[in-house]
Amino acid sequence: MVRTGNPNQWGKDRPPEERLKKDIEGGTLYVLENEGIIHGVFAFLLGEDPTYGYIDGAWLSDAPYGTIHRIASDGSGGVLKAAVEFCAQICPHIRIDTHRDNRIMRERIAGNGFRECGIIYLENGDPRIAFELLPTA
Repeated sequence: MVRTGNPNQWGKDRPPEERLKKDIEGGTLYVLENEGIIHGVFAFLLGEDPTYGYIDGAWLSDAPYGTIHRIASDGSGGVLKAAVEFCAQICPHIRIDTHRDNRIMRERIAGNGFRECGIIYLENGDPRIAFELLPTA
């Protein structure tokens, strides 16, 4: 992320190990692997996300949704697409957010059919660009 112009989103200690342990214990952390090699990881959480309760902008729908968080890749490509396809089987209404400096993720999110909805704020007040993907008919 530092090499691609996004040094501030995660730094060297994000996401915190304790958060990842909670994701694992809660059964919400998923890995994408091929032939025993892990290419990506993400959390998929169902239900209301507290940080999405207020948006400077507007969500496309108030229907129940799932949220993709903490997605990371080894750079091999296709991780977000695979995560979205997997998550859509569980809950086709998906939200995601990213740091404004994460140009690559913003491009990938838009390329996977998400629409930009506005700015949400993390618990610590940091802004994130929020996106939403509605189910296809």
